[in-house]
Amino acid sequence: MTPRRILVGVLLAVVGLGSVLDATAFAVIVLIIALSSLRELARLTSRTGQELVLPVAVPAVALYVVLARLNLLHAWEEALLAATTVAALAVSLLGSRLGYLARSAYTVLGVLYLGKLLSYFVTLRDEPHIGAYITALAIVLIAMTDISCMIVGTTIGRTPLTSISPKKTAEGAIGGLLIVTLIGIAATFLPFARAPWWHGALVGAVTSLAAQAGDLVESALKRDAALKDTGTALFGHGGWLDRFDSYTFGGVAFYGMLHVLRYLPSSL
Repeated sequence: MTPRRILVGVLLAVVGLGSVLDATAFAVIVLIIALSSLRELARLTSRTGQELVLPVAVPAVALYVVLARLNLLHAWEEALLAATTVAALAVSLLGSRLGYLARSAYTVLGVLYLGKLLSYFVTLRDEPHIGAYITALAIVLIAMTDISCMIVGTTIGRTPLTSISPKKTAEGAIGGLLIVTLIGIAATFLPFARAPWWHGALVGAVTSLAAQAGDLVESALKRDAALKDTGTALFGHGGWLDRFDSYTFGGVAFYGMLHVLRYLPSSL
């Protein structure tokens, strides 16, 4: 935890949470994260043999975010996915014969991984009346998962969690889960929350587990490509994908729990 790493982390938190106040500004931030992460993902796939097709993936990822902001994603998502698949298969023909399937598959997967999954944050922010609050809560739960797992793991961690990410420990994972579950419970006691404590516990626990899973998935991608970090854009934090990997799965899980518990107006 160097001073530069802490400073960058604080700046990212200020920009991220500050942008939540305006739906369009927040969508722009999500778009920047998605496209920056996509470029790093292309680097990972190229090291495994074939790079995903950026001329197809970039507009598709951007459209996921833009359509979500315009509340048009539900109406156009099937067409967008079909067009992405066709374009990936067609444009991949321009490359070498070897690796054709890999290029096509990486392209579609990259669009879903970063375009589809991160678009849930934009959808959350656009929920009437509660959008800013629930989006900020999702960010806090996911960020605290990362921070808690790291602090508990480096303090008392002894048991390796998985060979995918050797530095992660079972103690860190459990500690992060418990702390974020308590934060979820605490959020229900805010004056405007109007939710039973056990709903907060469920949302916190599921979001934390998903965030940790997202981190492990990104670690697996890096190990497959024999890389320690996806980039160096965020000083002390590695690349964009290193920093925001937990948000891919965590945002979907948070959205899903609010949908199941019927807190989203669109669920009622």
